[in-house]
Amino acid sequence: MPERDERTEAPTAKRRSDARKEGNVARSTEINSVFVLLTGLILVRIFAQTIFEQLKRIFNYSYATIGHPSLEPASAVAMFKTILMMAGGIVLPIALGILAIGVAANLIQTGWILTLKPLQPKLEKIDPIKGFGRFFSMRSMVEAVKSIFKVAIVGLVAYVTVAGAFKDVITLGNTSVGAILVFILTTAFTIVFRVAIVLLVLAILDFMYQKWEYERNLKMTKQEIKDERKQLEGDPQVKRRIRSLQLEMARRRMMREVPRATVVVTNPTYIAIAIRYESETMDTPVVVAKGKRLVAERIREIAKEAGIPIVEDKPLARAMYDRVGIGDRIPVEFFTAVAEILAYVYRLKNRVAA
Repeated sequence: MPERDERTEAPTAKRRSDARKEGNVARSTEINSVFVLLTGLILVRIFAQTIFEQLKRIFNYSYATIGHPSLEPASAVAMFKTILMMAGGIVLPIALGILAIGVAANLIQTGWILTLKPLQPKLEKIDPIKGFGRFFSMRSMVEAVKSIFKVAIVGLVAYVTVAGAFKDVITLGNTSVGAILVFILTTAFTIVFRVAIVLLVLAILDFMYQKWEYERNLKMTKQEIKDERKQLEGDPQVKRRIRSLQLEMARRRMMREVPRATVVVTNPTYIAIAIRYESETMDTPVVVAKGKRLVAERIREIAKEAGIPIVEDKPLARAMYDRVGIGDRIPVEFFTAVAEILAYVYRLKNRVAA
């Protein structure tokens, strides 16, 4: 593969932003599943006594109501509504807690993101050839290994927990049904909690892998970097052309001001600076045009055609060219030299007028 096609460059901010808009973010579903599982276990453990008491009330109410000889259809409907409300009192706090933790787990991983693009149908998703390729992709292999490993972990933790509690099983023959039920529930809770802790470790490792794979997939080729820069900043050739047109337009505007100048100071051939001063309306002389080489030559030509005096002053022309921009007022340090030139020009005009 050519070097220009290798994805070796870190993704740009635009690449990350575009991927995020597409719903492509680093996220591990294992994190969500484990946090939901742990939240459910913790809430069940916290509300265990309440849940047990509520279940007893449901059982007693159901037994008393169903066994009533005057039970009618309307009464049966009311009974089921009451049972559903009592059951909701058990399920709702746990469900809300699980929902909140599930949303929080997503936000922690990806931040706030709202897009429907992942739900939009794409033909490539139903392409059998690409689908077959994804079946044997690196990602599929990793998912398969994770699934096998999780099953093995669950089996191992369950075996170790039950084996550790086996000595207590022998003594259950002399205990009550309630004690046996408590033992079974306690053992089951211990198994699930230990499995959840192990799965949490696996989920963290999975998130690290998802993050690494996400960064790898976002990497760009050198050509993609160049194309994106062109897209954001514009084609350099187009920008040069626009810049050239802008300079040409500015130059034309400048040349239109030369006939309005009072005098043109030259180097004599390398630099030309057109100065305008009207004592009635202006406090300070202003540079209306300047240029070097061909531009200076064109300024002199226009000045000659318009009858504008051309005065040679090499030191002044060089100093003003570097210090004074087009449209700027003459700085104080050039007042004396410019005043002498303007006085000379006025004397010429008076002599011609006479």
